[in-house]
Amino acid sequence: MSKKTIFIAFVVSLGGFLFGFDAGIISGVMEFAGPKFNLSEAQTGWAVSAPSFAAMFAMLFSGRISDIVGRKKMLLLVAFLYALSALLSAYANSYHMLWIARMIGGVAFGAALILAPVYIAEVSTAKSRGKLVSIQQLNIVLGFFAAFLCNNYLNGLNSGGSTFFNDETVWRWMLGIELVPAISYLVLLLFVPESPRWLFAQQRTEEAEKVLKSLHSEQVADQEISTIKQAIDSEKNKEKVAVTEIFKPALRYIITVGLVIGVLQQITGINAIYFYATSIFKQTGIGTDAAFTSGVLLSFTTVVFTIVAMFLIDKMGRRPLLLLGIGGIAISLLVCAYGFKQATYQLTASKIEKIEGVTAAQLQDVVDVTYYNDVDFKNAMKAALGNQEYTKREGDILEMAIDMNATMVLVGILGFIACFAFSLGPVMWVMLSELYPNKYRGLAIGFIGFVNSFASWLVQQVFPWELSNLGNSVSFMIFGVIASIGFFILLKILPETKGKTLEELERDLVKA
Repeated sequence: MSKKTIFIAFVVSLGGFLFGFDAGIISGVMEFAGPKFNLSEAQTGWAVSAPSFAAMFAMLFSGRISDIVGRKKMLLLVAFLYALSALLSAYANSYHMLWIARMIGGVAFGAALILAPVYIAEVSTAKSRGKLVSIQQLNIVLGFFAAFLCNNYLNGLNSGGSTFFNDETVWRWMLGIELVPAISYLVLLLFVPESPRWLFAQQRTEEAEKVLKSLHSEQVADQEISTIKQAIDSEKNKEKVAVTEIFKPALRYIITVGLVIGVLQQITGINAIYFYATSIFKQTGIGTDAAFTSGVLLSFTTVVFTIVAMFLIDKMGRRPLLLLGIGGIAISLLVCAYGFKQATYQLTASKIEKIEGVTAAQLQDVVDVTYYNDVDFKNAMKAALGNQEYTKREGDILEMAIDMNATMVLVGILGFIACFAFSLGPVMWVMLSELYPNKYRGLAIGFIGFVNSFASWLVQQVFPWELSNLGNSVSFMIFGVIASIGFFILLKILPETKGKTLEELERDLVKA
């Protein structure tokens, strides 16, 4: 594994960093943009989930388009769209402009999440492929970490009474700062070569061989050249791939495996946690400032365990990591559900006095009333204060009212994040880059990515409604039950792909 290969893998997967940054930053942005635009649960869900909605379609078509125009050109377009989205989001003067700008970013990260693992798999050897493709996930979690650090820092400036950073401007800085890594990504991509496997497929043999020899030793490059040529020669007489071909019986098994992993990665609630992290931590009553700080701890945990996965994925294997992780995810989510179930809510006159901007007269109907679930308490508060005012003060109100074991929920959330970070996070993209034959890879990963992004969009769109109407405990219980079911499905169907070339995997997994 040469330094140049590592550099290229890191640069290409910077699109993942920007995805992570966008996903992390929005959890802080909505604490200010939500009240500013007086958004309903549905509007909040759409503002947050709009990028995932756009990403669905980008994932469906980007792989196929890159098969035609090349991986590098598509990646350059991705970087440009990221920069455009950041600029427009920062200047959004309405709810509609905000979600439209974010949809542009969604097109970018949808394409990036598909193209990066495909490209990296195509420049890697079997021995190093797992680690190199995992760099994509590492960049995603580094993006989350950077976003939560920025959110925490900017929120601190806002809370500290800065005249420059206030509730009207701080969220714009949170969104606009993404322009810096987006432009850096665009510049660095200029130093990345085209995929050698794509060049071979376009019969640009001399260019492809030159790229491989610049990436690997002479011996390794010759082996890769021979293997790729054999695979392409065997496909020469085959007709062009139609979309319907990925559903043919020979591919049914690997498409099923990909679909199960792709759906589980999102439907267990990972993006609900990331995209609404600040809001979720506020539900435990730790306060708004502490909620921003807890987001930093969450993202740091993700970074640590993603690095753990990178060291283990080519040693321990894909199957053990996924099974261990999904089991831990199920347990952690059920712990969160139990923690929220034990919570009670009560506001006394003395506690109300400590809430800035709220008077005892406004809350006279709820003083000293004990609520045994968060839904009833929040509905009572919204009836007394109005939706916009409650949303703006929610962190302070919950901090005063709630009685619960916040540590239990924090441990459950961090446990979930840790287990996800060394399993479903990185392993899914590694396996998707490995499972499918070269002929079908772009199309198959695009289809799985579409389903994955649809599940992500659905979870993000519904989650605010879930919290508002079902409550914290039931919402986490639903995720925990889904993860438990997923564990037993993967136990039955999941193959091991460690240490095999893409061509060997094709022979083993595709049923002729």
